[in-house]
Amino acid sequence: MKALAAALVAALISAAGGLAEGSLAGASPQTASQAFHWPLSPRPTVVTVFDPPEHDWLPGHRGVDLAGSSSQAVRAAGPGTVVFAGRVAGKPVVSIDHPGGLRTTYEPVTASVHAGMRVRASEVVGTLEPGHPSCTDTCLHWGVRRGREYLDPLALVHFTPIRLKPLHAK
Repeated sequence: MKALAAALVAALISAAGGLAEGSLAGASPQTASQAFHWPLSPRPTVVTVFDPPEHDWLPGHRGVDLAGSSSQAVRAAGPGTVVFAGRVAGKPVVSIDHPGGLRTTYEPVTASVHAGMRVRASEVVGTLEPGHPSCTDTCLHWGVRRGREYLDPLALVHFTPIRLKPLHAK
């Protein structure tokens, strides 16, 4: 019975820690836990959570919105290389490729970096601008993906709490 309980707890921790669909499965433990940080400081309030669509063409929220203030410094969540710093559909955007195939995106952010630059975790990459459409106040839209699959960026900073429920013997 103890072996069954231990196996169940291990399975729950693995599932909650990122092995479920849409998670950061495949990221090395150092990549997923030690190298990534919140892109705003102090730790921001999550205004809108990750809500991926069932299919790529359906509406959904492919990232999270974090409460911030106009002109606040936006920092690289992890070490990597800036692959884009410019405007997309009139919005200022910064995208960074990280080891392990992850790409983080930050908007609306006026860049202080340029494509090709290497950045360290927590290095300032730009300033937050007002105007993200899903926020009434200024907020940062922070996204992450691996290839074409969008993932929950909060998993990078281990924001999702793990809750274990007691086993009931029958």
